[in-house]
Amino acid sequence: MSHSDTIKELPEGFELLATTDSIPVAAFKKNGADTNPLYGVQFHPEVYHSKEGKKILANFLVNICGCTQDWTPAHFITDTVEALKKQIGDRKVIMALSGGVDSTVAATLIHRAIGTNLYGIFVDNGVLRKHEFEAVLKTYDQLGLNVKGIDAKQRFYDDLAGKSEPEEKRKVIGSLFIDIFQEESKKVEGVGLLGQGTIYPDVIESVSVHGPSVTIKSHHNVGGLPEHLHLELVEPLRSLFKDEVRKVGRELGIPAEMIDRHPFPGPGLAIRILGEITEEKVQLLQEADHLYIKALKDNDLYATVWQAGAILLPVKSVGVMGDERTYEFTVALRAVTSVDGMTADWAHLPYEFLANISNEIINNVRGINRVVYDISSKPPATIEWE
Repeated sequence: MSHSDTIKELPEGFELLATTDSIPVAAFKKNGADTNPLYGVQFHPEVYHSKEGKKILANFLVNICGCTQDWTPAHFITDTVEALKKQIGDRKVIMALSGGVDSTVAATLIHRAIGTNLYGIFVDNGVLRKHEFEAVLKTYDQLGLNVKGIDAKQRFYDDLAGKSEPEEKRKVIGSLFIDIFQEESKKVEGVGLLGQGTIYPDVIESVSVHGPSVTIKSHHNVGGLPEHLHLELVEPLRSLFKDEVRKVGRELGIPAEMIDRHPFPGPGLAIRILGEITEEKVQLLQEADHLYIKALKDNDLYATVWQAGAILLPVKSVGVMGDERTYEFTVALRAVTSVDGMTADWAHLPYEFLANISNEIINNVRGINRVVYDISSKPPATIEWE
């Protein structure tokens, strides 16, 4: 009910079903003589923090629509692989892989449909986590996927130079990704499609799906492709939420360490470094983030949170190291709990853990002398800072 929208008056033939203290029409129904009944709600029953939201949806689907509730990850895999075979045929697909859950599951589904006609590329965009490029390529090799690694760090640093506005950074990274796709697709004869790991929250936040919704932020997976690429999109996960993607991944037999990875943004650390991107800032954040994620795992906290990461703030403050004055950067730690990423609450990590990781980062990462913890929920904040 937080969108400042309201229905002032129901049309003729509509029946009021629910109100709140501040919203006169929270739910309604229209019976049609020649059509099925029409139901509408003003709120979001599908998000995790809506009380009884699942019950509302279950009642609608089962008791009103007569759905059988027989959807399973196995059914999704069977149906999707068949649909992919029909869509792709004997054409070849090129796909950018990130090492994350979404792209890995999407690639595995496409691989099941077309086998070696899937050509994956994994680009080191210079804003990955510490040692991520090498580790992810090794995992893909173990999965049997045909993936080529491309070191493009310097190209991204050059294009990002002087860019500090979040949307501008996202678009620079997305544009260069597309350029690399084009370069690589030319090396593979017969490529006609581009595979992507787009999931439903990406779509909701990026485009107006069924009305005048506002774009919250551009996602690299749903920004659209230049027409000159002549590549049709293949997005097998576009209708799924993150928790559903993980269920499908487990059914596909993808290793738990890959499936249970926290979400990581396509633009990587570029949107966790507020302001301009430099190689020095990236290395600084990589070290702090590595210590943070490792500490979460070592303390059995990683699996209790939905997403965690460190953010390098464009703020310096005075500190004391030994007998010397310092003037260095501040890092914000972020950890949230969620089910589908549409809403999220800040994770109530133990004080002792926060104290220890703060000391570890400050003592081991030269250039950072202050650590803060983000206690904002979504909404009103987003999970990422940019």
